[in-house]
Amino acid sequence: MLNRRDAAALIAAEMTQYRAARRDGDHPTAWNAIERAHIVAQPFLALHLSAHWHMLGFAIALRDWREAAGQLLRLALVPPGSLTGRLPVGNTGRARISAFRPMPVPPDLAKMISPHDKPVSR
Repeated sequence: MLNRRDAAALIAAEMTQYRAARRDGDHPTAWNAIERAHIVAQPFLALHLSAHWHMLGFAIALRDWREAAGQLLRLALVPPGSLTGRLPVGNTGRARISAFRPMPVPPDLAKMISPHDKPVSR
């Protein structure tokens, strides 16, 4: 089972990639890294909120107002979703994807995350 400390380490590695790609202007790679951080963060309320907060900041920096609005909605949905366990497994957290849609977990992340760590979609 992935504990919070191990999850935070995985997220930190993805966030390092995100920051490097953002600095280099490689927006697709930056989004991919932060989406992966989101997938790992989902079972942990504070880490999950942090992932969406970073997505919001990136969307604002890119002047992507649709994405920013979607991130504001997701920031509001995270606490009730966490309390009820209604978080869609593997969801990347982007505004272009339904906040309620489960998605496949990337195979390399799936190997590190126990099924018990994944929030249950209902």
